[in-house]
Amino acid sequence: MTGGFVAPGLSLRAYQHRRLLRVIVDCGVWCLALYTASLLRLDFNLARMDGFHIAVLLPVAWILQALVGYYYGLYRGRWINGSFDEVSALGRTVFVTTFVLLGIDLLWPEMRPAPASSVIGAGILAFLAMGGARYAARQMLENQRRQKPDARRKRAIIFGAGEGGDRTIRAMLWDEQSPYVPVALLDDDPHKRNLTIRGIRVIGDRAKLRAVAEEYKARALVIAVPTGDGALVRELSDLARDSGLEVRVVPSVRELLGGEVHVDDLRRPTEADLLGRHKVETDLRAVSEYITGKRVVVTGAGGSIGSELCRQLSALDPASLVMIDRDESGLHSVQLSLEGRAMLDSDSLILIDIRDRARVARLFAEIKPDVVFHAAALKHLPLLQAHPSEALKSNVWGTLAILDAAAAAGVTHFVNISTDKAANAINALGFSKRAAEGLTAHFGQSFSGTYLSVRFGNVLGSRGSVLTAFRSQLESGNPLTVTHPDVTRYFMTIEEAVQLVIQAGAIGADGNALVLDMGDPVRIYDVARQLAASVSPELPIVFTGLRPGEKLHEDLFCDREVSSQSAHELIRCVDVPPLDPALVRDLDPTCCRDDVLATLERLARCIDENIDGPVSVNLMMTTVFEGEAGATF
Repeated sequence: MTGGFVAPGLSLRAYQHRRLLRVIVDCGVWCLALYTASLLRLDFNLARMDGFHIAVLLPVAWILQALVGYYYGLYRGRWINGSFDEVSALGRTVFVTTFVLLGIDLLWPEMRPAPASSVIGAGILAFLAMGGARYAARQMLENQRRQKPDARRKRAIIFGAGEGGDRTIRAMLWDEQSPYVPVALLDDDPHKRNLTIRGIRVIGDRAKLRAVAEEYKARALVIAVPTGDGALVRELSDLARDSGLEVRVVPSVRELLGGEVHVDDLRRPTEADLLGRHKVETDLRAVSEYITGKRVVVTGAGGSIGSELCRQLSALDPASLVMIDRDESGLHSVQLSLEGRAMLDSDSLILIDIRDRARVARLFAEIKPDVVFHAAALKHLPLLQAHPSEALKSNVWGTLAILDAAAAAGVTHFVNISTDKAANAINALGFSKRAAEGLTAHFGQSFSGTYLSVRFGNVLGSRGSVLTAFRSQLESGNPLTVTHPDVTRYFMTIEEAVQLVIQAGAIGADGNALVLDMGDPVRIYDVARQLAASVSPELPIVFTGLRPGEKLHEDLFCDREVSSQSAHELIRCVDVPPLDPALVRDLDPTCCRDDVLATLERLARCIDENIDGPVSVNLMMTTVFEGEAGATF
């Protein structure tokens, strides 16, 4: 830990006095070490000591210890007392001091201040004594704070005897303002039974939580597993609630600045904790060749996925990054996050509706993009189910407009952002996104360049998600609403989803739909129950029933799709049969809702029923769309 560590509860003046005292003590240690090592070398023969002048070396040792120690941060408060960092700085300081003393001793033969071997021995003794004193002082302080009775400090059980647990216990012991004092450790690893960390022993696994809580009169459980998944957090939260314990979690590694845990970092489990933290290891620089130095377009740049795409793509040094959206507020936000300002005066911001086919074509002809990430779409299932013509115009025709313009511009990579609702689709959103996958596959067969889709489920923190609703209901104190007690959904963080989208653009082939590994589906009721219990008084949960077109469980693959492993372990790929644009250009969005919905379903069925082999456009036109006519797109 760097940056002038000051022990909690000490004034700056008192801490400076303590550091000065440490310098004085270390200098005193050198005095004892030199004389002790010399006596050992001379077999405790005091008469032989008269031939040496050890006192000559003492001022040199004191000056070197102070100056070199200050240089390495030993006396500048850079390290926690007794930490590995401080011991490392102490070792370097003693080594340099010993080396210089030995040089003086050997280069001054007429005086010989001390036996050469005793100088080396003194360095070893000094290091051991100084390090031992620091460790002993730290242990005494930790024991004092651990045993110090204070009714304001809650007795806490720490789950996780790894690095996270060690740092959490250290933070609790060293912060005098900590509201928690550690009393016991739990860990599921049988190899850690009876392990002791800073005086706190591992008592057992999670099954012993209630018994340990009663035995140690604990009032809190701290989940100190920064890489723990949602299932772990949910189960431990349930066990803690049954045991009458409040729950706190250590933030994930990416949330911890510098990797250090502080007591203020401990917080109630959020919806992100309860849903899980996928740890995705993606080296974007290794796959950035198709981005670096290229002209890149992102549609839907003001949305949750689109804005994160822009942030990550901008770090890969594209020649230009053009951000397209019809939401001016979204463009305002993304420019603010990228440039630290939001004047909306940049040529890279394009306010345009992708349903405006002619303007999209002119724009792409002007900027001639190399890479396109198509994230623009309407995504709210109930609204699209009620107004399917909007799904047709945005998700189908809008995608076709972008595909046509991209093909005319000669793009090298086109990545269509799809959704798990396109797999075994049963609603307007799923039908329209499945059609977009098929259209993308058609362009992959018909034009140069790579055209593919990426399919994934819900993302944490996206606008309009169930988690956004939960957060608002918690803040307002209203009941949490869940559609069905058994409904499940797949979740992933926006950052990790976008990383895999960029990765997919590098490894996907024409006509592929690359499906991101979303982990295990999460039961929404379990998350709602945990969040409802996190506030006082506990909020009720109201079941509203599944909405029209809504599934109980989402799918990542269609029933007849056969997936294969891609070059990335968290991405699988399936082949998407092409959907000829001729099938969608002449549809009529002005007819009644049921007819538009039926038409979208037929488009999706054309793709699904074509999985086993090609079907001619004429056959599909006559069998599926016979008798339909409408506006030309």
